[in-house]
Amino acid sequence: MAKIETPRAIRGTQSMRGEEAERFQHVVDTFERVRRLYGFGRVELPVFEATAVFSRTLGETTDVVSKEMYTFEDRGGDSLTLRPEFTAGIARAYLTEGWRQFAPMKVATHGPLFRYERPQKGRFRQFHQLDAEVIGAAEPAADVELLCFADQLLRELKIEGVTLKLNTLGDGDSREAWRAALVEHFAPFREGLSEDSQRRLETNPLRILDSKDPRDAAAVVDAPTMVLSGEAADFYAKVQEGLRAAGVKFEEAATLVRGLDYYRHTAFEFVPDAGSAAAEKMGSQSTLLGGGRYDGLMEMLGGPHTPAVGWAAGIERLGMLVEVPQPKYLVEVIPEEREDEGACVRVAAQLRAQNIAANVSYRGSARDRASKARKRPNTLLIYVEKRGESLSLNIGNVELDQLLGSTGRFEGGIADRIVLALGKDKFPHAVVGSPIFSPRPE
Repeated sequence: MAKIETPRAIRGTQSMRGEEAERFQHVVDTFERVRRLYGFGRVELPVFEATAVFSRTLGETTDVVSKEMYTFEDRGGDSLTLRPEFTAGIARAYLTEGWRQFAPMKVATHGPLFRYERPQKGRFRQFHQLDAEVIGAAEPAADVELLCFADQLLRELKIEGVTLKLNTLGDGDSREAWRAALVEHFAPFREGLSEDSQRRLETNPLRILDSKDPRDAAAVVDAPTMVLSGEAADFYAKVQEGLRAAGVKFEEAATLVRGLDYYRHTAFEFVPDAGSAAAEKMGSQSTLLGGGRYDGLMEMLGGPHTPAVGWAAGIERLGMLVEVPQPKYLVEVIPEEREDEGACVRVAAQLRAQNIAANVSYRGSARDRASKARKRPNTLLIYVEKRGESLSLNIGNVELDQLLGSTGRFEGGIADRIVLALGKDKFPHAVVGSPIFSPRPE
């Protein structure tokens, strides 16, 4: 019989465990906690959408649509695409799922996204992002609140050495005038520009401003800046005033742009400072979190004019910068003899009922189980021995006798006694004094 070859992992994907998985989960847990502080409701979205959802909103000529999307035809002949970002799917749901009645909406989500990119440090073909959006609010206060949310998230994650870069793309009239001025400015430099910038000169000239190709540097130096209308200038001033009032530090960055036509007013990125520990860990990936206002997006999906603003952040990138969370204490419940295993299961059930993490290994002698348990950080050992109608619990040098009642349930709070013996500091979330655990009736 021929040897069966085990399939390999797909390039650009990842499987996580241990410290890496804990960092990932810590980022997600912190995001979930902070978004509740700001009143952002959780939404869930399909992993795939009709291809038009992304091709219309991202633009047919962008790299994402033309080179990076995972697009396929299903058995019904429909063109579907695995989502490369969240915003377009949220906009589609807003228009088709009856969400418009709840405007203004503050929503947040996280999950996997898919792009066929060259895998590198912190970048994968299946990657994960956090996403927050305010839909149906044209006021600068919405931009301020989103930026405060982002700033607090990074502070709660204890990520230091990061600066908020802020710019305005103006209103529609300001943007169109700027676009025309940029085309006129870059035209004489066309032959010396990079291939990407030559293409962008015809499609998205604003994107030339954030080119990292050294061939474009000379042309970008003296490029014209945005001339704001009075309304756009007032909007930008109010965003800055709000950030100062909230104590959020920022730097203006005139070359920070968003190339797609539906972007308006605020554009922003949180970027590691040069020479910081965050910058060294990030490598070539220079942006931690970014977003902006996209007041024209809904119209590209056939909806009415709907102001909106949002941001996204890569979970893997943030995970590279956070400290590994300190493991919570785990109680390993060990039977002295094989016949004590049933009692161990019931001891563990009582601990879990009172919010104390507990584990009972599946096999091995008491010595083997203890040896394996000691290799885990923050693990406490409890030896259990059934003695007639009572249990003997040996915790280090402390021995507790736990009586069993006639109904087979524990008399008295076993977890309460363990917490007292080991110290409340080890179990800060333990629910002491709770109702006694009792098996379900047969």
